[in-house]
Amino acid sequence: MMTVVSIEHLEIQGQPFMAVTVRLPKTTLLTVSNDNGYIMCGALDVGLLNSRLADRKILAGRAVGVKTIEELLEAPLESVTIEAEAIGIYPGMIGKDALLKML
Repeated sequence: MMTVVSIEHLEIQGQPFMAVTVRLPKTTLLTVSNDNGYIMCGALDVGLLNSRLADRKILAGRAVGVKTIEELLEAPLESVTIEAEAIGIYPGMIGKDALLKML
């Protein structure tokens, strides 16, 4: 299987975001981002971002069990970074709502 990458511009409540899908053997990586932060599928290591990369102050959230960008936007976040929590993003928040807080 050949790796396929697709990039799509999308809007949530009139705000611009970029969705990236990377189809890999046996898995698909999904992310939706803007200039301030992102949400991603289960491949995101929130623990690493909070510990070893804490000095970068990354705004991010992770949803598990999603297979499409649409599912990622509608899924509750399983975990979020410390920086995301600081601006009101929390586990259980729907992906698109978290993205709107990253504006």
